[in-house]
Amino acid sequence: MPELPEVELVARALHKLSSGRSIVKAQLLRAGLAPENSQRQFSKLLRHAGIESVGRRGKHILFMLSNGQTLITHLRMTGRFLYLPPDAPLPKHTHAIFHLDNEQRLAFTDQRHFGLMKIVAASKLHEAKELRALAPEPFSEEFSPAYLFNALQRSRRTLKETLLDQTKVTGLGNIYAAEALFIARVNPFIVASAFTKRRAPRLHRAIQEVLEESIAHGSTMNVDPADIDGSYYGGAYEGHWRVYDREDEPCPACRTRIRRQTQSGRSTYFCPR
Repeated sequence: MPELPEVELVARALHKLSSGRSIVKAQLLRAGLAPENSQRQFSKLLRHAGIESVGRRGKHILFMLSNGQTLITHLRMTGRFLYLPPDAPLPKHTHAIFHLDNEQRLAFTDQRHFGLMKIVAASKLHEAKELRALAPEPFSEEFSPAYLFNALQRSRRTLKETLLDQTKVTGLGNIYAAEALFIARVNPFIVASAFTKRRAPRLHRAIQEVLEESIAHGSTMNVDPADIDGSYYGGAYEGHWRVYDREDEPCPACRTRIRRQTQSGRSTYFCPR
């Protein structure tokens, strides 16, 4: 599933390609993609709406529209956008189409049907259940070492599991949590509430560092209008992983073999030293 860096880069690509354009017609081809908006409502609320900007909150993509509405999108496992010329055939698993005023189409495809969309009034965006409980953004002033320490103190789960909780830390997934813990030299298996205050600044820096690195690497890639996909950008950082998916390879710091352990159904990669 795309994590914060990939979603950030997808949002930037969508902003570059679609901001300033108007939606002439919107088609919801699979009702389950937007379960809280009927197909008729989906089409009506988006028709003739201008796309003012495209941004991100947590792992959600936000289309800010000129009619006072916001389209919230979560890519989940396989969701992606494609920018298509009018004569191009629709790809398999296309679940929504946005016809733009430049005769191009923005298609949303999702092979595994996990993606979600929802239209809400911009004035009530902060009340949307998808966003209201999210932790502060990792690069915001609110996300301080003190905030991080206090958030961890309220958890009885392991440190790695707690970092994946979007109400504690926004945007981290399995990959970047493992990488941040390695950079900070913190045991991923300790109970989060046992994490000491003096180590909070180091973990705080590590979280920001790994996210910044990944965004920077993805930013070097050209936007591919035919494949605006989180994995497209995530692949740019794959070769820079320190421990993730490197089981039995030497640790870049001490040469000890990296280990993998299953934790709550997910693989955690770590250096045992």
